[in-house]
Amino acid sequence: MDRCVISQQEVQSFIERCLTTVGAKPHHASSLAEVLVTADCRGHYSHGLNRMDMYLKDIQTGVCAVEGEPVVEKESAATALVDGNNLLGPVVGNFCMNLAIRKAKEVGIGWVVAHGSNHFGIAGYYSMQALKENMIGMSFTNTSPLVVPTRGKERTLGTNPLSVAAPAEHGDSFVLDTATSAVALGKVELNERRGDPIPDGWGCDPQGHVTTDPKSVLTGGGLVPIGGSEATGGYKGYGLGMMVEVFCGILAGAQYSKYVRRWKVTDRVANLGQCFVAINPENFAPGFNERMSDLLSIQRDQDPADPGSPVLAPGDPERLNIKKCQEMGGIPYHINVVK
Repeated sequence: MDRCVISQQEVQSFIERCLTTVGAKPHHASSLAEVLVTADCRGHYSHGLNRMDMYLKDIQTGVCAVEGEPVVEKESAATALVDGNNLLGPVVGNFCMNLAIRKAKEVGIGWVVAHGSNHFGIAGYYSMQALKENMIGMSFTNTSPLVVPTRGKERTLGTNPLSVAAPAEHGDSFVLDTATSAVALGKVELNERRGDPIPDGWGCDPQGHVTTDPKSVLTGGGLVPIGGSEATGGYKGYGLGMMVEVFCGILAGAQYSKYVRRWKVTDRVANLGQCFVAINPENFAPGFNERMSDLLSIQRDQDPADPGSPVLAPGDPERLNIKKCQEMGGIPYHINVVK
């Protein structure tokens, strides 16, 4: 048997114990654990328990702070600049998204950027917080340079994920959560850990050639933007990655592009830039939720090209994975991840 099922509560408790053991505050540990468990429940194993060792190492080496809280440095009715004080990314992310939502309740929109942050897990965790208030949520972060730009050889952009969540009727929603690279690095890492090749178009080797060998991508190679090569639209993913950098590193005054520390190198603080947005549809045309439901139905209800594979909307695959976890009574993990 290569998989085992562990309850969400047990996974969360295990992560919290590991973090507090190395010095994290209990409520900070809880924030991170919840993000990682949410990622695994949604099927994003590359950003869940698989990532815990990275956070532990950051705390143990002292490059991620465990004392203090995020601080607002500058703000207006609708905007804020936050200093994350080098705390765990989810601590900074929760602070900023809560602030954005409060502002959106008051003036219709909240746009908050942070510097001095760290890896915050899945971007969708923060955008989805706005759904609880019947708002649109958006979140962005820059990351260590892992992506080779179109026509380039050097890794000068991160996977720079973005997420947009929008509420529909009866608890339904649109939830886009995507890296601007063809895949997140964690997916390549998982394949390497399992000894599986990667699909063509995920990454390139140190010479810039597309490869199916995950080890080659992880040891001197790089990821490619959404779309792959220039001929297949890779320049669009490249442009989206730069857009995220504008909102994060540039707007927040954090590190950006090749100046962000290298992946899993802990010789200095990360100083990541992040961006969190909440928009209140009540400040715009009435009937937003109804139109969102109709938009989702138009996509889902069409005849699929393959009768066995219905058309899904962004967020549907994750909902199916959550349902599977509920039916199994826990999260199924590959044995190599938990042993």
